[in-house]
Amino acid sequence: MAEHRQLQRDALLEAARALLAEGGMEALTFPALASRTGLARSSVYEYFRSRAAVVEELCAVDFPSWAAEVAGAVALADSPQGRVEAYVRVQLALAGDSRHRALATISAGELDDSARERIRAAHGQFVGLVVSALAELGHPQPGLTATLLQGIVQAAVKRLELGAAEEPEAIVDAAVQLVLHGVTPSTGLAATTV
Repeated sequence: MAEHRQLQRDALLEAARALLAEGGMEALTFPALASRTGLARSSVYEYFRSRAAVVEELCAVDFPSWAAEVAGAVALADSPQGRVEAYVRVQLALAGDSRHRALATISAGELDDSARERIRAAHGQFVGLVVSALAELGHPQPGLTATLLQGIVQAAVKRLELGAAEEPEAIVDAAVQLVLHGVTPSTGLAATTV
């Protein structure tokens, strides 16, 4: 019985990811979840009390797996600069994942304080992965720098999601360039104008 409940819960979460990715928070309704999973609408309430509860569960399930992927790539790099680059590249690669697209569509205003706090804590895991590399590179405030670096990653994610005119690889490379070299172009990269 417990295994069946877990399978149903997993199906509901997968349906929620698809609905969020396709139509945003407005598409995430209990009737739509019921329709996607073949459950009765009343059965959906047996698993989740609200849309915010669905989102909280998605965060609890998906953020740790993303963090593990990012941490694994960061750990494989052999220099502080390589760890920072891996940190950026893997997050941007994960941005194409349907799990990320789903959560990226969620408006924080629609969530209760508990859900927002869990999301903030999960994002904090990402930032923590790069702090030591930034300290090794000599940044006097590595925590602050990591937070600002994450802002660049988030801006690149938004650009990728918009389907911008640039190729995805160009967006990723530009984000890495900005993170590693600031606004001073490195050799080997063509200068571009906006």
